[in-house]
Amino acid sequence: MTKLLIVDDDRMNCELLQDLFSRQGYDVIVAMSGREGLDLFRTSNPIVTLLDLRMPEMDGLTLLKEIRAIDPHARVIILGGGATDVHENQARALQVNDFIRKGLSLDILVEAVNRVSKLPGPGVVTQPPIPDQESGQQSMESVLVVDDESLVCDLLVQFLSLRGYRAFGVRNGQDALRMVDEVHPDVVLVDMIMPGMAGIDVLRTLRDKGYPGGIIIMTGSHNEELLGEAWSLGPHELLVKPVDLDRLLMAIQLVLVCREC
Repeated sequence: MTKLLIVDDDRMNCELLQDLFSRQGYDVIVAMSGREGLDLFRTSNPIVTLLDLRMPEMDGLTLLKEIRAIDPHARVIILGGGATDVHENQARALQVNDFIRKGLSLDILVEAVNRVSKLPGPGVVTQPPIPDQESGQQSMESVLVVDDESLVCDLLVQFLSLRGYRAFGVRNGQDALRMVDEVHPDVVLVDMIMPGMAGIDVLRTLRDKGYPGGIIIMTGSHNEELLGEAWSLGPHELLVKPVDLDRLLMAIQLVLVCREC
């Protein structure tokens, strides 16, 4: 089984990426910091290493330099949230195998990891990822994910789809309202703070329109006034980022059960 090391200081990103690539057939190990990632690289000998560009203390480029000192032929992909052309040029100079900007689709990331894992390396025998063999009838319940961070949106859609929901994703509030009118989702999972139309305004508009489905708010904010305003609009649940995925699934299930009742 192909071993993949993921290094990202965002716990939710790590969990979602781990779930995604595990279902693609990879043996996934994760690290929440550059230092931990370097230690795991030394001890685990991954076939591919996926690095977040922006991390405290040791960022992705610094970690890439350390990895190159250990193994000049290591297969490394950098995931560049907020990356500039300078960052990408620095990574290319260090012979990174690919540089994926976070605004790109999840399919591009998966294709890049699959492709890099099959590259020939000195003395290394690799196996292609094993396709996901899970099958089963898909649930009719639908979930609309609204998050302006493309990677998080794509990963949550993938995560929920693999658990039997019909999941859709949009990146802004206006598109969210349009999708609610078009597909009538059973649950809307919306980030509270987004540019343009914020999630709290989406919630307020849905309440004014009499939307009958469940609404779950996600937020990284700890502003008590803002949280109080969100609760006053009557969401079914408010989850603090990074979201615990088990709690997210439980919240969705409870919303659906309550609707049936």
